[in-house]
Amino acid sequence: MTPAQTKTLATADPTAPDTLAIDLRTAVMRTSRRLRVEATGDVITPGQYTVLAQLNEFGARTLRELAEREHVQAPSMTRIVNALADQGFVTRSAHPDDGRQVSIDISDAGRAVLAEVRNQRTAWLARRVAGLSEEDRLILSRAAHLMQEMSAK
Repeated sequence: MTPAQTKTLATADPTAPDTLAIDLRTAVMRTSRRLRVEATGDVITPGQYTVLAQLNEFGARTLRELAEREHVQAPSMTRIVNALADQGFVTRSAHPDDGRQVSIDISDAGRAVLAEVRNQRTAWLARRVAGLSEEDRLILSRAAHLMQEMSAK
């Protein structure tokens, strides 16, 4: 899309699907970026956070599976997993079906740090939401539910 087309959409009807899609994409990306930066802290990096979240949600995975899920090369995933293992946030064990591979899983310490970072992110966002009017909070609540429904399809 050219800058002229984007400008035309931006000045168009704000409820038009194309215009709303641009606004939603921008808002989601900016909010996501701020959450990653503001609330990850010094304990783990944003990339380490996503790996811990994947392991917590889906269980043990191989390095290759993690790399594919995170869309990174295997050497990058190896560095992330090594850093998490050095901190005691993941464990390595022999893969149950293929002894040539290593299975990576989240440890209790990893679950604890994941919960801490999630709580930091929630607190950061709650502070921002608290500054909104009740009417805006109701609108945002409805929008959050709609976005969850849209992304579940």
